[in-house]
Amino acid sequence: MLILLAFIIVFHITSAALLFISTIDNAWWVGDTFSTDVWSMCTTNTTTCTAITDQFREYQSIQAVQATMTLSTIFCCVAFLVFILQLFRLKQGERFVLTSIIQLLSCLCVMIAASIYTDRHEELHKSNAYSIEVSEGRYGYSFVLAWIAFAFTLISGVMYLILRKRK
Repeated sequence: MLILLAFIIVFHITSAALLFISTIDNAWWVGDTFSTDVWSMCTTNTTTCTAITDQFREYQSIQAVQATMTLSTIFCCVAFLVFILQLFRLKQGERFVLTSIIQLLSCLCVMIAASIYTDRHEELHKSNAYSIEVSEGRYGYSFVLAWIAFAFTLISGVMYLILRKRK
């Protein structure tokens, strides 16, 4: 039972780490000379970064991605704290339903963020506010990590729903 508990904790921490990396790191859309994320666009040759502001086309979509990725990360961290609290407060045989609900909310938020970015990426990268042409890029590893984090948070949310507290 202790090994299962350790696995669940490591799995949850891994999910949180994936969410932090995909939210913070600058690699949602990359090219040979640039990399962009939901916060800024950086050129690799001069290492200058431009913050994404309301001068960019589809700024509202970027703000939606920013908000839902941030919420997803917060929900994942809160779910971990609730799990630790429930570990000591639940009676034997009860399920970790509250932890599961919060983790599934995290899963929903990351799915919404990645889906919006997937749907709007063409419009997002056609703005004249970019200093270089970024429409010829490809999805970066932060975008892929966001989808992997979606799967991890979904799996852990379902795990918490099934899991019962034992001695």
